[in-house]
Amino acid sequence: MPSSHADVATEHASHYLQQLCKHWAHKFPVEFDPTHGTIDLSLGRTTMDADASALHIAVSTDEAGSLERLESVVADHIKRFAFREELSFDWKRAPAA
Repeated sequence: MPSSHADVATEHASHYLQQLCKHWAHKFPVEFDPTHGTIDLSLGRTTMDADASALHIAVSTDEAGSLERLESVVADHIKRFAFREELSFDWKRAPAA
């Protein structure tokens, strides 16, 4: 299963995690608390963990061609929520199994 992850430096990780989960809860299966969340999008699964200094995001999909799109959709939404700060998403692909 193609996957990648990004560690996004921010002091507002928990806020962004919860905001993204609430945003998509009306359309997709979502589970979350202040430090962990999962979203099962039509493109694939997004898992997030928040700590005091970063939002740790992992995405996975059944189709290799959808991975870049999923990364972009997740990053674009979080960037919109974080308009007060500049976030950097450095996606690292997991090696193919």
